[in-house]
Amino acid sequence: MRLADRAYRAVDPRWAFGPLSGDGAAINGARFNLRGMPALYLSLDPIGAVNEVAQGFAGRIPPTTLCEYDLDCADIMDLTTDADRAAAGTDLGEMGGAWKLGKAAPSQLLAARLHAGGAAGIVVPSFAIGAEPHHRNVVLWTWGPDLPHRVNVFDPTGRLPKNQLSWD
Repeated sequence: MRLADRAYRAVDPRWAFGPLSGDGAAINGARFNLRGMPALYLSLDPIGAVNEVAQGFAGRIPPTTLCEYDLDCADIMDLTTDADRAAAGTDLGEMGGAWKLGKAAPSQLLAARLHAGGAAGIVVPSFAIGAEPHHRNVVLWTWGPDLPHRVNVFDPTGRLPKNQLSWD
């Protein structure tokens, strides 16, 4: 499917100079990417983005730079319904299970399989603690400034830092 929408990400201020980077996810891997595989994790609403960043801090919100993105991406798989998941050969248990296992988790293997099959990313329910049923996330494995996988951060006045030294 094609996803043309707005998305949001709560970015650690230390890394706000790279709001389009997926390198952080590649360092250790995450729910939907294996270690070494860059991924850009976004939420489809701002509250969902804040909820995602707060889950590891007992519900507290660490210092955050909330960024908005404009998406126009083809080759996106929607995994938000039972029928969509069945068509992709997965289920909520596989997607939402533990992923910090020290070995490849089922959700990471699913991501690798879908990406190898041509998917640029997925739309998934949020698995964050306290997520509401309507919270949806987008995980991208292929993105850039141009179609068919265009992702741009909304920063019309250039407020985001240009590098880590910009805060000094």
